[in-house]
Amino acid sequence: MSKDKLKELEKKIGVNFKNKDLLKVAMVHRSYINEHPSFALNHNERLEFLGDAVLELVVTEYLYQNYQNPEGELTNWRAALVNGGSLAEVAEEFGLYDYLYLSRGEAKDANPKARNYILANATEALIGAIYLDMGWQTAKEFITEHLLVKLPHILKNKLYLDAKSHFQELAQEKVGITPSYRVLSESGPDHAKDFVIGVYLDDELVAEGNGTSKQEAQMDAARRALEEKDW
Repeated sequence: MSKDKLKELEKKIGVNFKNKDLLKVAMVHRSYINEHPSFALNHNERLEFLGDAVLELVVTEYLYQNYQNPEGELTNWRAALVNGGSLAEVAEEFGLYDYLYLSRGEAKDANPKARNYILANATEALIGAIYLDMGWQTAKEFITEHLLVKLPHILKNKLYLDAKSHFQELAQEKVGITPSYRVLSESGPDHAKDFVIGVYLDDELVAEGNGTSKQEAQMDAARRALEEKDW
Protein backbone atom coordinates (compact mmCIF):
# COMPACT_ATOMS: atom_id res chain seq x y z
CA MET A 1 0.00 0.00 0.00
CA SER A 2 1.48 3.35 -1.04
CA LYS A 3 2.02 6.18 1.45
CA ASP A 4 -0.73 8.20 -0.23
CA LYS A 5 -3.21 5.35 -0.01
CA LEU A 6 -2.27 4.77 3.62
CA LYS A 7 -2.90 8.46 4.40
CA GLU A 8 -6.21 8.22 2.55
CA LEU A 9 -7.28 5.27 4.73
CA GLU A 10 -6.18 7.03 7.93
CA LYS A 11 -8.27 10.04 6.93
CA LYS A 12 -11.33 7.84 6.29
CA ILE A 13 -11.12 6.06 9.65
CA GLY A 14 -10.13 9.22 11.53
CA VAL A 15 -7.02 7.71 13.14
CA ASN A 16 -3.42 8.76 12.44
CA PHE A 17 -1.21 5.75 13.23
CA LYS A 18 2.20 6.11 14.86
CA ASN A 19 3.16 2.62 13.62
CA LYS A 20 1.92 2.51 10.02
CA ASP A 21 2.75 -1.19 9.74
CA LEU A 22 0.01 -2.02 12.25
CA LEU A 23 -2.57 -0.48 9.95
CA LYS A 24 -1.11 -2.34 6.98
CA VAL A 25 -1.19 -5.68 8.83
CA ALA A 26 -4.87 -5.12 9.68
CA MET A 27 -5.55 -5.10 5.94
CA VAL A 28 -3.63 -8.30 5.09
CA HIS A 29 -5.78 -11.38 4.45
CA ARG A 30 -4.23 -14.80 4.98
CA SER A 31 -4.72 -15.65 1.29
CA TYR A 32 -2.31 -12.86 0.30
CA ILE A 33 0.48 -14.31 2.44
CA ASN A 34 -0.13 -17.76 0.97
CA GLU A 35 0.34 -16.26 -2.49
CA HIS A 36 3.20 -13.92 -1.47
CA PRO A 37 5.22 -15.84 1.19
CA SER A 38 8.08 -13.29 1.04
CA PHE A 39 5.76 -10.39 2.00
CA ALA A 40 7.36 -8.43 4.84
CA LEU A 41 4.30 -8.38 7.11
CA ASN A 42 2.05 -11.00 8.70
CA HIS A 43 -1.67 -11.53 8.02
CA ASN A 44 -4.33 -9.92 10.20
CA GLU A 45 -5.71 -12.88 12.18
CA ARG A 46 -3.87 -12.14 15.43
CA LEU A 47 -5.04 -8.51 15.30
CA GLU A 48 -8.56 -9.77 14.59
CA PHE A 49 -8.37 -11.95 17.72
CA LEU A 50 -7.34 -8.93 19.81
CA GLY A 51 -9.85 -6.57 18.21
CA ASP A 52 -12.70 -8.98 18.88
CA ALA A 53 -11.92 -8.88 22.62
CA VAL A 54 -11.54 -5.08 22.71
CA LEU A 55 -14.81 -4.63 20.82
CA GLU A 56 -16.72 -6.96 23.10
CA LEU A 57 -15.46 -5.25 26.26
CA VAL A 58 -16.21 -1.72 25.00
CA VAL A 59 -19.74 -2.70 23.98
CA THR A 60 -20.34 -4.68 27.18
CA GLU A 61 -19.14 -1.79 29.38
CA TYR A 62 -21.36 0.67 27.49
CA LEU A 63 -24.47 -1.49 27.80
CA TYR A 64 -23.80 -2.20 31.48
CA GLN A 65 -23.35 1.47 32.31
CA ASN A 66 -26.29 2.80 30.29
CA TYR A 67 -29.05 0.17 30.58
CA GLN A 68 -30.62 -1.60 33.54
CA ASN A 69 -32.01 -4.47 31.42
CA PRO A 70 -31.48 -8.13 32.36
CA GLU A 71 -28.35 -9.94 31.25
CA GLY A 72 -30.16 -11.95 28.55
CA GLU A 73 -31.44 -8.82 26.79
CA LEU A 74 -28.07 -7.08 26.98
CA THR A 75 -26.42 -10.20 25.53
CA ASN A 76 -28.77 -10.13 22.54
CA TRP A 77 -28.18 -6.42 21.99
CA ARG A 78 -24.42 -6.90 22.14
CA ALA A 79 -24.62 -9.78 19.65
CA ALA A 80 -26.54 -7.56 17.22
CA LEU A 81 -23.92 -4.82 17.52
CA VAL A 82 -20.84 -7.01 17.06
CA ASN A 83 -22.10 -9.59 14.57
CA GLY A 84 -20.52 -10.07 11.16
CA GLY A 85 -23.18 -8.10 9.32
CA SER A 86 -22.75 -5.04 11.52
CA LEU A 87 -18.94 -5.19 11.27
CA ALA A 88 -19.07 -5.63 7.49
CA GLU A 89 -21.30 -2.54 7.29
CA VAL A 90 -18.64 -0.51 9.07
CA ALA A 91 -16.01 -1.79 6.63
CA GLU A 92 -18.23 -0.86 3.68
CA GLU A 93 -18.67 2.65 5.09
CA PHE A 94 -14.89 3.09 4.94
CA GLY A 95 -14.52 1.27 1.61
CA LEU A 96 -12.07 -1.09 3.32
CA TYR A 97 -12.26 -3.65 0.54
CA ASP A 98 -10.22 -1.33 -1.68
CA TYR A 99 -7.37 -1.35 0.85
CA LEU A 100 -7.20 -5.08 1.55
CA TYR A 101 -4.29 -7.28 0.54
CA LEU A 102 -6.03 -10.29 -1.04
CA SER A 103 -4.95 -13.18 -3.22
CA ARG A 104 -6.08 -13.02 -6.85
CA GLY A 105 -8.63 -15.75 -6.15
CA GLU A 106 -10.14 -13.96 -3.15
CA ALA A 107 -10.18 -10.62 -4.97
CA LYS A 108 -12.20 -12.16 -7.82
CA ASP A 109 -14.66 -14.00 -5.54
CA ALA A 110 -18.04 -12.36 -6.08
CA ASN A 111 -19.71 -14.33 -3.26
CA PRO A 112 -21.29 -11.69 -0.94
CA LYS A 113 -21.10 -14.03 2.06
CA ALA A 114 -17.33 -14.51 1.63
CA ARG A 115 -16.79 -10.79 1.05
CA ASN A 116 -18.73 -9.85 4.19
CA TYR A 117 -16.79 -12.40 6.26
CA ILE A 118 -13.48 -10.90 5.10
CA LEU A 119 -14.72 -7.35 5.75
CA ALA A 120 -16.01 -8.18 9.25
CA ASN A 121 -12.66 -9.74 10.17
CA ALA A 122 -10.81 -6.70 8.77
CA THR A 123 -12.90 -4.39 10.98
CA GLU A 124 -11.97 -6.43 14.06
CA ALA A 125 -8.32 -6.40 12.99
CA LEU A 126 -8.50 -2.63 12.52
CA ILE A 127 -9.88 -2.24 16.06
CA GLY A 128 -7.03 -4.42 17.36
CA ALA A 129 -4.50 -2.26 15.50
CA ILE A 130 -6.00 0.98 16.83
CA TYR A 131 -5.88 -0.42 20.38
CA LEU A 132 -2.22 -1.45 20.08
CA ASP A 133 -1.13 1.79 18.45
CA MET A 134 -3.26 4.41 20.19
CA GLY A 135 -4.57 2.72 23.33
CA TRP A 136 -7.89 1.96 24.97
CA GLN A 137 -9.45 5.43 24.78
CA THR A 138 -8.95 5.84 21.03
CA ALA A 139 -10.24 2.31 20.37
CA LYS A 140 -13.26 3.06 22.56
CA GLU A 141 -13.96 6.33 20.70
CA PHE A 142 -13.72 4.54 17.34
CA ILE A 143 -16.14 1.77 18.44
CA THR A 144 -18.53 4.32 19.96
CA GLU A 145 -18.58 6.46 16.83
CA HIS A 146 -18.93 3.66 14.29
CA LEU A 147 -20.69 0.77 16.07
CA LEU A 148 -22.47 1.91 19.23
CA VAL A 149 -24.14 4.62 17.17
CA LYS A 150 -26.16 1.81 15.52
CA LEU A 151 -27.80 0.75 18.81
CA PRO A 152 -30.90 3.03 18.66
CA HIS A 153 -31.74 1.68 15.19
CA ILE A 154 -31.22 -1.92 16.38
CA LEU A 155 -33.48 -1.41 19.40
CA LYS A 156 -36.18 0.49 17.49
CA ASN A 157 -36.41 -2.19 14.79
CA LYS A 158 -35.78 -5.14 17.15
CA LEU A 159 -32.86 -6.27 15.01
CA TYR A 160 -31.46 -8.08 18.06
CA LEU A 161 -34.08 -10.76 17.41
CA ASP A 162 -33.18 -13.39 14.84
CA ALA A 163 -35.26 -13.15 11.65
CA LYS A 164 -37.47 -16.12 12.57
CA SER A 165 -38.30 -14.76 16.03
CA HIS A 166 -38.81 -11.27 14.62
CA PHE A 167 -41.21 -12.44 11.90
CA GLN A 168 -43.16 -14.54 14.40
CA GLU A 169 -43.50 -11.63 16.82
CA LEU A 170 -44.68 -9.24 14.09
CA ALA A 171 -47.03 -11.79 12.51
CA GLN A 172 -48.71 -12.40 15.85
CA GLU A 173 -48.88 -8.68 16.55
CA LYS A 174 -50.18 -7.58 13.12
CA VAL A 175 -52.39 -10.45 11.91
CA GLY A 176 -52.74 -12.74 14.94
CA ILE A 177 -51.15 -15.72 13.18
CA THR A 178 -48.13 -17.83 14.13
CA PRO A 179 -46.04 -18.54 11.00
CA SER A 180 -45.46 -22.14 9.95
CA TYR A 181 -42.64 -23.57 7.84
CA ARG A 182 -42.83 -26.35 5.25
CA VAL A 183 -40.11 -28.05 3.24
CA LEU A 184 -40.88 -27.38 -0.43
CA SER A 185 -37.95 -29.33 -1.84
CA GLU A 186 -34.60 -30.84 -0.94
CA SER A 187 -31.81 -31.91 -3.23
CA GLY A 188 -28.22 -33.07 -3.21
CA PRO A 189 -26.36 -35.85 -1.37
CA ASP A 190 -26.70 -36.29 2.41
CA HIS A 191 -23.46 -34.42 3.15
CA ALA A 192 -24.40 -31.44 0.93
CA LYS A 193 -28.17 -31.02 1.06
CA ASP A 194 -29.93 -27.96 -0.27
CA PHE A 195 -33.33 -27.16 1.22
CA VAL A 196 -36.06 -24.85 -0.03
CA ILE A 197 -38.53 -23.96 2.72
CA GLY A 198 -41.68 -21.87 2.57
CA VAL A 199 -42.98 -19.72 5.40
CA TYR A 200 -46.76 -19.53 5.63
CA LEU A 201 -49.37 -17.42 7.37
CA ASP A 202 -52.24 -19.90 7.44
CA ASP A 203 -52.41 -20.99 3.76
CA GLU A 204 -50.60 -17.94 2.37
CA LEU A 205 -47.08 -18.68 1.15
CA VAL A 206 -45.30 -15.47 2.13
CA ALA A 207 -41.75 -16.29 1.03
CA GLU A 208 -39.31 -19.08 0.24
CA GLY A 209 -35.82 -19.54 1.64
CA ASN A 210 -32.77 -21.61 0.73
CA GLY A 211 -30.11 -23.18 2.91
CA THR A 212 -27.83 -26.14 3.49
CA SER A 213 -29.88 -27.03 6.58
CA LYS A 214 -33.56 -26.69 7.43
CA GLN A 215 -32.76 -24.10 10.09
CA GLU A 216 -30.72 -21.98 7.67
CA ALA A 217 -33.48 -22.18 5.04
CA GLN A 218 -36.11 -21.18 7.62
CA MET A 219 -34.04 -18.15 8.66
CA ASP A 220 -33.63 -17.17 5.01
CA ALA A 221 -37.39 -17.57 4.44
CA ALA A 222 -38.15 -15.41 7.50
CA ARG A 223 -35.76 -12.68 6.29
CA ARG A 224 -37.43 -12.68 2.89
CA ALA A 225 -40.89 -12.66 4.50
CA LEU A 226 -40.00 -9.54 6.50
CA GLU A 227 -38.96 -7.84 3.27
CA GLU A 228 -42.06 -9.12 1.41
CA LYS A 229 -44.41 -7.77 4.08
CA ASP A 230 -42.28 -4.65 4.52
CA TRP A 231 -42.35 -5.19 8.30
